[in-house]
Amino acid sequence: MRDETNGSVALAHPAEPHTTRSGTRLNWLRAGVLGANDGIVSVAGIVIGVAAATSNSTAILTAGVAGLAAGAVSMALGEYVSVSTQRDSERALLDTERRELAEQPEAELAELAAIYRAKGLSASTAQAVAEELTAADAFAAHAEAELGIDPDDLTNPVHAALSSALSFTLGALLPLLAILTPQAIRVPLTMGAVLAALALTGGVGAYLGQAPVARATVRVLAGGALAMMTTYAIGHLVGIAI
Repeated sequence: MRDETNGSVALAHPAEPHTTRSGTRLNWLRAGVLGANDGIVSVAGIVIGVAAATSNSTAILTAGVAGLAAGAVSMALGEYVSVSTQRDSERALLDTERRELAEQPEAELAELAAIYRAKGLSASTAQAVAEELTAADAFAAHAEAELGIDPDDLTNPVHAALSSALSFTLGALLPLLAILTPQAIRVPLTMGAVLAALALTGGVGAYLGQAPVARATVRVLAGGALAMMTTYAIGHLVGIAI
């Protein structure tokens, strides 16, 4: 809108920095919750399956630790590759935008004004907004309005990989520790602890993703229960066969 005190135009930016950072933090937190959920289910399935085949605590612990290590490394590598690809794509788009601004600034100004017209501003106001933003920082204005990218806040693939590995590891520790209880209660205790943890992570993940909490929690519980029952049955059959 127009600031009558000095005749300039002031407009709330379509991607306010604090809003973008807040959304990014929520996405990271939700990804961490989902990573922990993966760790819980994956390692629970391994240790319960092995526990159904043998009562040897050393074998169960070894399998659980191996599953934790393999899962954490796999999650970290997958996240690193994914985020690196995304970051490369964003950099390519930014390089293209920087080149277009240098080669055809007038066309880019018209394009920026058109973006704001499409958002509902009048032609004159959109033109004034585009001119002021261009004068302040043309590259940042186009990157955020046209591409939806903050050039100063690109995702770091190393941070993403470490975060993914850490969240998986923290989740995996629950079934790994629960399965080390006395043989008579280790399987039911682990299943109960895992289902309780899944209810928590499922609910939190749904809340952060603004999805129905009850429905998401039921899905996560059903999936976790199915995974543990399946691995227990397979482990039991393998134990009998051996």
